[in-house]
Amino acid sequence: MLVATAIEKMIDFYKGNRHDINHFLKVWSFAKTIGEKEGLDEDTQEILELTAVVHDIACPLCREKYGNANGKMQEKESAPLVDAFFSELPVEKQKVERIRWLVEHHHTYTDVKSADHQILLEADFLVNAAEKGLGKEAVAHFLENVAKTDCGRRLLQSIFLDK
Repeated sequence: MLVATAIEKMIDFYKGNRHDINHFLKVWSFAKTIGEKEGLDEDTQEILELTAVVHDIACPLCREKYGNANGKMQEKESAPLVDAFFSELPVEKQKVERIRWLVEHHHTYTDVKSADHQILLEADFLVNAAEKGLGKEAVAHFLENVAKTDCGRRLLQSIFLDK
């Protein structure tokens, strides 16, 4: 129920921007799938799914402020937006802190030490690769250097490389 409420709230937040809405819904879907297949515990799964819903919360602000939604600028601008978003939802403080950290690092592919961070990176890449029409070389590079989960690797292989 909490994730569904966050989804509804995020759709309202994007004010009809169908690209942003569809993007976060696809990332959430992949994150949910990978997390469940990888056997995350219930709390980590909830944090992952809530993070996937809000991972690009800074995009509208960045487009307005910088003229683009560069990943590093998103990471920089996201914290107060995440805090405001969750201030009206019944999410424990430590979970909001974890969600904020993950959103602040969802374009950081180095020093990944946790399953929720890893899965978020993989889910976002799966969607970005399709939306940007990335070629097999870029996907193979991600598969070789970044992707770690069995499910994420299978999805990348099946969607982009088994043709």
